[in-house]
Amino acid sequence: MKQGIHPENYRLVVFKDMSNEEMFLCKSTADTKDTIEFEGQEYPLIKMEISSTSHPFYTGKTKLVDTAGRVDKFMNKYKKFAK
Repeated sequence: MKQGIHPENYRLVVFKDMSNEEMFLCKSTADTKDTIEFEGQEYPLIKMEISSTSHPFYTGKTKLVDTAGRVDKFMNKYKKFAK
């Protein structure tokens, strides 16, 4: 591998799905100022709008949990064109 091109801050980070409060621990170089206690230790926190635990493709549910209401707004706007 080439020397000097890889990030130095590769560490354990907690990713939190804000739509269903699910959390998981993974390594990342993403910057964040937030921290959270997870399984008895404190880790940096990355907040996500959607993950595999809430995405319809992985869950099999047709309704998408949307915190900003964009999906509902779209569905209401184009409801008149439904067959």
